[in-house]
Amino acid sequence: MKLYESRRAPNPRRVRWVMAEKGVTDVELVEIELLAGEHRTPAYRAKFGVPHVPALELDDGTCLTESIAICRYLEALHPEPNLFGRDAKEQAIIEMWMRRCEMYLANPMMLNVRFTHPALAALEAPQPQVAEYNRLGAERFMKTLDRHLADHEFIAAGRFTIADIVGVVGLDFARLVKYRPPEEFTHLARWLATCRARPAASAGM
Repeated sequence: MKLYESRRAPNPRRVRWVMAEKGVTDVELVEIELLAGEHRTPAYRAKFGVPHVPALELDDGTCLTESIAICRYLEALHPEPNLFGRDAKEQAIIEMWMRRCEMYLANPMMLNVRFTHPALAALEAPQPQVAEYNRLGAERFMKTLDRHLADHEFIAAGRFTIADIVGVVGLDFARLVKYRPPEEFTHLARWLATCRARPAASAGM
């Protein structure tokens, strides 16, 4: 298998983190230079259908895009440690929190970076108002998440899961614009430190 990815982008890091947690080493990493537009070439689009990273090419030529879809595939191949839920209830709870973290935290913070970081102007024109709107929205969810984490070590199912990976990766990406969550969110800070201390976190960088 080949994983087409970029060390510059957050979504491929989700996949690398899952691979590191599970000890997956038999996937070839193919670096795509986003600022040079390698993901927008006719050959890349013909293979994957969309100009996105990450993308996973299976041994039989099947191509998968979307980071969570790829992570689910890896979970099916390598069930342990479990990151998506062991039964119907766990799967639903983890999915619920993963979606919340993606829609209300990770995606807004990614847009904040995308529309403010000078280097990313090569991909899209800066839009400070859009960036600010997304940052404020993410911070509203951080307040909700901080309350939740007051009596939960991790976000869902009482253990580290894909929900944590999605949340941490989104916040870590914002460090490119020197963003730090508000200091008042002490439970969020504790959770971030715990997740960042995992060996797989550095492997996914």
